[in-house]
Amino acid sequence: MTTPHAKCHPGTVYLVGSGPGDPELMTLKAARLVREADVIVYDHLGAEGVLDLARPEAEKIYAGKEASNHALPQEEINVLLVRLAKQGKRVVRLKGGDPFIFGRGGEEIETLAEHGVPFEVVPGVTAAAGCGAYAGIPLTHRDHSQICVFATGHLKDGSVNLDWKALARPGQTVVFYMGIGGADEICKQLMSHGLPADHPAAVIQHGTSSRQRVLTADLGTLTEKIAAAGIRPPALIIIGTVVSLQEKLSWFKPEKSHGQGSHK
Repeated sequence: MTTPHAKCHPGTVYLVGSGPGDPELMTLKAARLVREADVIVYDHLGAEGVLDLARPEAEKIYAGKEASNHALPQEEINVLLVRLAKQGKRVVRLKGGDPFIFGRGGEEIETLAEHGVPFEVVPGVTAAAGCGAYAGIPLTHRDHSQICVFATGHLKDGSVNLDWKALARPGQTVVFYMGIGGADEICKQLMSHGLPADHPAAVIQHGTSSRQRVLTADLGTLTEKIAAAGIRPPALIIIGTVVSLQEKLSWFKPEKSHGQGSHK
């Protein structure tokens, strides 16, 4: 016998990961909570079509954050979640990908915990796993990569000041979230710390969605190819020899009507 699903409780905030773009990659729990919520506070990078699951009477509040364009500052979002929960509402904080991987979920539940607001975290498919899979780029492979590292290409202070020596080690895959604006610096730093200019690299824009574009290059040409292709966020950068498998393993073909496919 199956156990009945737990209900979405009033006065509780649910941090829900909606996955990287394809709404069918959402978990069953995530979809159920969206359907039951009284109010949904959602991000710019939420999976397309997810809000269609919500009840017509549910309140929807946009709190998206794009580069240099925040609908609501993070501190205001934190306070908003507390206020909505204190009003006895069933609150879903809908986030793209996974709430705990560069999703600021930790910051939000810190505030909830400080104010005694009950919360739950619902993991989602993170962009690295989802976009890599849909692009035909395995993040690990016995012949190529024994380590996978996730890094942010945009720190809190706006810099890209990372441990480049560690990120430039051979035998690993490095995935940069939010790295398009700092792509030139990323490539230069990795090359200056030991990786060759012909080390494979890729960019995946709108991964897992019908608008997905995949661009393969190497560290020496990646920045130039990004500019030529007009790639803008949301996009993910993958660095590693696993990228050399992309052409062979590519399986996802976005709709031809969008006029966008793989770019070599």
